[in-house]
Amino acid sequence: MVRGPMSPKTMPNSVESTRALLKCGKYLSDEGLGTSLYLSLKLGRPLLIEGRSGVGKSEVASVLAEQLQRPLIRLQCHEGLDVSAAVYEWNYAQQMIEIRLAESAEGRGKDAVAANIFSERFLVKRPILQALETKVGSGAPVLLIDEIDRADEGFEAYLLEVLSDFQVSVPELGTFRAEERPITILTSNRTREIQDALKRRCIYYWIDYPSAAREAEILKLHTPGMSRRFTEDLDALVQELRSREFRGDPWVTAEAKWAATLMEMDRQELDPKRTSAKIAEMVKRNQQQVYDENKLEASP
Repeated sequence: MVRGPMSPKTMPNSVESTRALLKCGKYLSDEGLGTSLYLSLKLGRPLLIEGRSGVGKSEVASVLAEQLQRPLIRLQCHEGLDVSAAVYEWNYAQQMIEIRLAESAEGRGKDAVAANIFSERFLVKRPILQALETKVGSGAPVLLIDEIDRADEGFEAYLLEVLSDFQVSVPELGTFRAEERPITILTSNRTREIQDALKRRCIYYWIDYPSAAREAEILKLHTPGMSRRFTEDLDALVQELRSREFRGDPWVTAEAKWAATLMEMDRQELDPKRTSAKIAEMVKRNQQQVYDENKLEASP
């Protein structure tokens, strides 16, 4: 996926300006994230962000691209992801058409046909190769490699060349090198451990659930019309769900959307009776889901 305008802004020149940049995009970062992101931008190294689902890892890349006015190129990782889906592949259908046309034409040798069908015209460029093609001065894109822990270890090993030298080798054409390194952000939900070799090529940061006070600040930033009591009640509800180790993790992003939805419905407070009943229902359903999964795993 590629998104974004093409009039790049200058990079932030301090940790404070980096945090201010994110805040302009309604992303409230702490000092640790601001420092890690600033160093990533300053040193030209990828930023690897780990944390639970929904704490705002991917949003960092989205807000950064929007505020810097750079294109956002996203690679969503999944099991079985390979080079053809992430980097490049040949357009085999068009190559076959070209071969058939060459066979019907006279005077074209086999070598000329082979050189033509393996030219860049038939190369389908996927997100990683797209991110390496930006020319100097036009603004490097933001490359988001999302949920790298879902990809296989083999693909993770392939990324070592890309993240080390920001280059991709295509045997038929040679090596594609980035004239200007893309701003690269990787995210992981830590469903498995990321290889140390990949971590060494990145600046690392762990995002945890925010404190109650910071979460209230996030809600105010996204829904400025919320009353203090409404904010505190909603935050207390989410904190309670987390304390019960609710399956699926009560997301920070989901909480902000929930607050915005309630505001649109002109709700300025939570009904304690309905809220308690809803929590009991959600917890019961969550416990049943865990029981069913454990039973399935135990079955022969």
